[in-house]
Amino acid sequence: MYFAALLARTEDGWEASDTELDDVETLSDLADLAREASTEDDTVLVLIEQEDGWFGVVRVDGEDDPRIYVSDAAAAARSSYGEILLTDELLGREPGDDVSDLDSLDLDGTEDGEPATDDDNNSSSSTGAEAVPHSPVGDVEILEDLGVSAKELRTLDEDALSTIAEALGASEVLETVR
Repeated sequence: MYFAALLARTEDGWEASDTELDDVETLSDLADLAREASTEDDTVLVLIEQEDGWFGVVRVDGEDDPRIYVSDAAAAARSSYGEILLTDELLGREPGDDVSDLDSLDLDGTEDGEPATDDDNNSSSSTGAEAVPHSPVGDVEILEDLGVSAKELRTLDEDALSTIAEALGASEVLETVR
């Protein structure tokens, strides 16, 4: 199960709204959605969570490029919402590198009844693993100035979004949209 919310910082504190990501196809679309939630080019956080899988934070400050943190890149890569966040730049790939979800699944052809060869096992199996690590990726200092240190962010797992909202002083408004 997924949960996504926008937290927009205002003069009066944080305002939360749940958000539907079905029409969001790119990081640019997501950033535009976040900017629409802000009236004064204030900070907007997009919080995305897949229960027991991964969480992501996208920070949009005015017209600046979005900053991204994803708790588990490999888990997020198997999610349509996670794919939005996992840009080539975030994964350290050159734009246009052709690494698809099939690569990350480590398919070697034996699924169709074909025998695996040594060449299959040596060539395709490392591509996906190198491209999408089973670890956090992104800007670990994304929330540093808001009260969540890089160390704290890397250690969050279950109920991460609630912990982040609590540190921001926004737990009540986030719970209203949950």
